[in-house]
Amino acid sequence: MLQKTYPYYLANEPVAANTDLEVTDKFSGEVATRVAMADAAAIDKAIGLAVDAMPALRTYPPFKRQAVLEHCVKRFRERYDELALALCIEAGKPINDSKGEVTRLIDTFKVAAEESVRIDGEIINLEISPRANGYHAYVKRVPIGPCSFISPFNFPLNLTAHKVAPAIAAGVPFVLKPASRTPVGALIMGEILAETDLPKGAFSILPAHRDGADLFTTDERFKLLSFTGSPAVGWELKRKAGKKKVILELGGNAAAIVDGDQGGKLDYVVERLAFGAFYQSGQSCIGVQRILAHASVYDALREKLIAKTKSLVMGDPKNEKTFVGPMISESEAKRLAGWMDGAVQAGAQIVAGGKVDGAMFEATLLEGVKRDTDLYRKEAFGPVAILERFNDFEAALAQVNDSDFGLQAGVFTDSLAHAHRAWDALEVGGVVINDVPSFRVDNMPYGGVKDSGLGREGVRYAIEDMTELRLMVMRETW
Repeated sequence: MLQKTYPYYLANEPVAANTDLEVTDKFSGEVATRVAMADAAAIDKAIGLAVDAMPALRTYPPFKRQAVLEHCVKRFRERYDELALALCIEAGKPINDSKGEVTRLIDTFKVAAEESVRIDGEIINLEISPRANGYHAYVKRVPIGPCSFISPFNFPLNLTAHKVAPAIAAGVPFVLKPASRTPVGALIMGEILAETDLPKGAFSILPAHRDGADLFTTDERFKLLSFTGSPAVGWELKRKAGKKKVILELGGNAAAIVDGDQGGKLDYVVERLAFGAFYQSGQSCIGVQRILAHASVYDALREKLIAKTKSLVMGDPKNEKTFVGPMISESEAKRLAGWMDGAVQAGAQIVAGGKVDGAMFEATLLEGVKRDTDLYRKEAFGPVAILERFNDFEAALAQVNDSDFGLQAGVFTDSLAHAHRAWDALEVGGVVINDVPSFRVDNMPYGGVKDSGLGREGVRYAIEDMTELRLMVMRETW
């Protein structure tokens, strides 16, 4: 079970300032633990101490950064079950998915440990004209400065890891605001980081209400803001962020195209589509929301997908048989139910699921959804998927692009030409061939275009954002 209370971490130290934040068990609705909340004064102090930590971090060598990350990997493994149970309780994530996220947390820190000792520069030959004869240039990467991180509720371990682990590898101090609905995993991470010899001020982890956390965005002492969350909030934060670099990993209404050449692979396609649409109650920005199936396979796919959707077990996320747990809150379930009802009123049909009880939302499949409805145009962020038919592959690509979002897309095809055409034509950050857009490995560049965000995560790519190039030009004879 969870501890009775958790402190926040200010400049590497636990501070039991209060127990103001109640964290609920998302299945039972009962208070599971209480967490210390940071006020504006604590956030301001953390930023100042992060600035003060920069000189020590500049001389904190790569092998020590690697040792910190390796320590985290070791301790995450030792506390694997505790981390998984905490995630299951505070996020309502089915226990098998929770264990998978702890595994990804470990993977992300392992990759960061490897990258921490190979943040290399380059030598540039400047002798491109007579005037540069005898000159050479050298480039290295240096830490950008204090960073502000705001992480979301849906992957509170791994999406936090994608900010914290690269920061340690890059040698930048950070102040993290975890999601107030799911702060426990980040605080356990802070407890483990506090066991290391990171310089004082290298990290602070401060749960805070959104309306009291403006300093995470506006304070000019931060040199980078990395935010993962909703598009509406993310773009507003960018507007307020001033001169600092901003990385946004936002939402999507991801599509999967099923081409007409599946042969005997349709069962695999159905398994992956059901996973992509309904895992962790659909609360993933790369969850499968739109399924476009070629007319030649549509009827068979529809039949199999309906059967698979109806077979998914919904219930207590602590039960290993559960596939669909609660959404993060009853209000989110009501919001999505309203979109579903609006789509049905506009002519859509529910072919599987559709029942809602509190925060529990049954895995739901619809067809005939009009393209101007909220359920089609916006990010569902729940266990609802839309099934539709196409005849022409080019038209399907255009239909996927008819979206304000562009995070990832999936294409099931045996045609190499279609795979490359999708890669060329789809306006997304990543195209996944023969799997769902929900597929992610933690060392790949990950991010979107259009309303889906700005910049890329993935450990090496995040390190590049958290460092900047510094040039030295040398005239070797003078």
